[in-house]
Amino acid sequence: MRSPILIHISKVQREIIIGSILGDGSLEFDGNVGTRLQIKQCAKYKNYVIWLHKKLKNLCKSEPKQRKDNNQWYFSTRALKELTSLYNLFYNKERKIIPKNISKLLISPITLAVWYMDDGGLDYRPKSHYSFILNTQSFSSEEVNSLSRALRENFGIRASVYSSLCRGKRYPRIYIGVKGRDKFLSLVRSYVLNCFSHKLPPL
Repeated sequence: MRSPILIHISKVQREIIIGSILGDGSLEFDGNVGTRLQIKQCAKYKNYVIWLHKKLKNLCKSEPKQRKDNNQWYFSTRALKELTSLYNLFYNKERKIIPKNISKLLISPITLAVWYMDDGGLDYRPKSHYSFILNTQSFSSEEVNSLSRALRENFGIRASVYSSLCRGKRYPRIYIGVKGRDKFLSLVRSYVLNCFSHKLPPL
């Protein structure tokens, strides 16, 4: 039996990883060995994958690679014991969930920015309107409401939860409109990479 690899995860790395888990990143539990974080993005977000890998490089064994079949860029961390604690919080029977203590985890602007780069969107209409959307459709209404409360309590961001209709079924998403958008933008703008410039309103 392989022994767990013990590598310290820094505070900033943990904040980035939590943002990734809230978004497109996934955790894979590998028994007693530990848990690995897996990152996958389409080719146009290659620079984002490279940026994430640079931030997490000491946790990884190899450089980012590109798949030949779909041009997707990807990498994974080593299987680490320290990541298993996050797996136990964010997964239930291999399904991603929002932990009940999310307000103690979603506390850093960089977490918010990574989550937004992964799963956010901008509704922009020149000279009239802009708002932000966080695509939380894979979570329950209760879980999404707890995320909305964490935004308000930890960042002062006023957000609302609404249900979007897709194929006859409603899914909850977070909407950050006029009462919260300026605060949200001030927290994430400096972190959002150029490849995601379409997710920010013009200066």
